[in-house]
Amino acid sequence: MSPSSPALLQLAQRLRELREEQWPEFKLTQTLLANALGLASPGTVSSWESSVTPKPPPSDKLRAYARFFATKRSIEGDTPALLPLDSFSDDEMTTYHDLETELLGLRDEARKPTLKPEVAVHRSWHFVDTGPVTIVCAQLPPENTGSFANPADPNYTELQSFADLDALIELHGHVRAENPTMEVFFKAAPKVVPDDLSGHVVLLGGIVWNEVTKSLYDLANLPIKQVADPEVETGEIFVVDHGGDKEKFRPKWSDVSRKVLTEDVGLLVRVPNPLNSSRALIICNGVHSRGVLGAVRTLTDARLRDKNEQYIARNFTTSSSYAIVMRVPIIGRQAMTPDFNTPSSVLYQWP
Repeated sequence: MSPSSPALLQLAQRLRELREEQWPEFKLTQTLLANALGLASPGTVSSWESSVTPKPPPSDKLRAYARFFATKRSIEGDTPALLPLDSFSDDEMTTYHDLETELLGLRDEARKPTLKPEVAVHRSWHFVDTGPVTIVCAQLPPENTGSFANPADPNYTELQSFADLDALIELHGHVRAENPTMEVFFKAAPKVVPDDLSGHVVLLGGIVWNEVTKSLYDLANLPIKQVADPEVETGEIFVVDHGGDKEKFRPKWSDVSRKVLTEDVGLLVRVPNPLNSSRALIICNGVHSRGVLGAVRTLTDARLRDKNEQYIARNFTTSSSYAIVMRVPIIGRQAMTPDFNTPSSVLYQWP
C-alpha cells in the first residue's frame, strides 16, 4: 500500500476532520481520542492523521472511529469514551453505519495496488529525425523598436527587432535541450529562405508582422482564423466558423479603459508541414505577446508540461494534427501557463 496514495491521504484527512471539526466546541485532543479508542499512545492517532505519510488504521479501529463519532454522547461524560452499540438510537445507528461504510471504503481503496503514474506518450518538442528546426519570428516595424535595432547604431543588437522575444528565448532553449544533436535555428520572417521551411517549422506570433506565418497558416487550411476586430485594437482575435455561426475568442481587461490585460488568448497548433509532410509545422500564437508565451509554456513549463502532454495524448490519439485555443491568465502583468486539464482553460480544440 502506498503511503501517499490519494485514498489514504483522503482517509487521513477525514480522520483529522472528525477529531477537529465534528464537535468544534469541544477540544478533542489526540490523547483523549487515543484513550477512548483503547490505543497505547496518542502517536498512533497522529500517524493515522499524517498529511504526508499516513499509516492505514486496522479495520476494527475504523469501526471504533465510526462508533465514537456517530453520537455526541461519546464526549458528554467525564471523559470521552466509546459507548455500546445497543445504547444507540435509530439515528445514531444510521450515522454509525454511514461512517463505517465511508471509512472502510477509503481504506479498501487505499489497499488497491498503486498504478504507475500516467506518462506522456511523447515529448512534443523532441524530434526523432534529423531535423532541422527553424523558429520563425515576426520582425517589428521600425516605429516599434529602439535605436539599438538600427544596424547603423554602434550598439546594434539584432534581437531588438524581434517580436515575442520572451517566447523565443523560452522555446529555443527548450528545443535545443530536447534535441542536443539537431540544428535549431531562429530567424526573423524577412530573412527566411525556402530551405528554412522544409524541415520542422515553428511559427511564433501572429500574421500581421509575419508574412511566413500567414502563408503557412493558409496552406495548413486550419479551421481557426485570426482576424482583425474593431473591439480589440491591440491584436487580432481568433475566430471559428461553426456552419455560419462565428465563435470569437477575445482577451479580457480589468476595466473599460482596457489598459490592464487580465486574460489573453493563445493558440497551439501541430500539423504536418504542408511543404514537407514528413516534418511538423507548429504554431504558437496569441492575440497579444502574452498569449504567444502562454502557448509556448504549455509544453515547456517544468511543472505543467507533463500534464499537458498527457491531455494531448488522451484527446488526440487518432490524429497527428491538432489545434487548441486556450485562456492565458495574466497575474501581476505576467502570463501564467495554461493547464489544459483545468475546466474552462481550453476554449476550443480541433479535431
